[in-house]
Amino acid sequence: MATAPNSGAPTLIGSVQRALRLLEAVSAHADGAPAKQLAREAGLPLPTAYHLLRTLTHEGYLQREKGLLVLGDATAGLARGRAVQNRRSKITEALARWRDVLGVPVYFAVYREGEIQLVAVADGPSAPAVEEWADFRETAHAHALGQCLLSQLDEKARQDHLDRHPVQAITPNTVRDRRALLERLAAMERMRPVVERQEYALGTVCAAIPITAGSTAAAVAISLPLHQEQRLLPAVDQLREEVGRLLDSLAFSISI
Repeated sequence: MATAPNSGAPTLIGSVQRALRLLEAVSAHADGAPAKQLAREAGLPLPTAYHLLRTLTHEGYLQREKGLLVLGDATAGLARGRAVQNRRSKITEALARWRDVLGVPVYFAVYREGEIQLVAVADGPSAPAVEEWADFRETAHAHALGQCLLSQLDEKARQDHLDRHPVQAITPNTVRDRRALLERLAAMERMRPVVERQEYALGTVCAAIPITAGSTAAAVAISLPLHQEQRLLPAVDQLREEVGRLLDSLAFSISI
């Protein structure tokens, strides 16, 4: 009777391993290297190396320059993707830490390519996040994160956003019209918290603070049930201190 394979052992695909060894060999030569040298360094037969190098070149992971092979644009894209993933992980870790320290849900959003992007939320059973019952992108005028981001835009970008996402009341407390919103945004003090009371969701109060790092508009926010409103301003003051310390340490990046 044949012995059953060990189901717990990983299945290794030889061609993938060999291709990765070739990529590692190429990455060790900033100015490129010929195929024969790469085959030797990767410990591969020359015909196998040629076949894999042609495939990697066709897919954009390598490219030829004056007879030498160098890393291609697709490889750079992988590196950028890893860097983005690392930055997102740092953001997620920071938000989780602030949630635990403050005992409130914490949100992080950026304004990119004309839209609000809710990048990450840290909440928990004792600090639940506000349910996104109305699309955050379309209701920037109604929540603290959106108002904070809009306040950081120049007039042209702000007007463009409101042309595409008109002001409309989604609760009895939402700002009533475009003119009233623009007046509110104009009156906001730079780098001061933006506070919103039941404008996006009844029974909820929120506060957001702007983050200045490069040219990207970004904001961090917290929310609380209405009956705990007295905790809001002390918590957002503490959040500002936490964010300031992290920015000072250069461990936080919003270039995502």
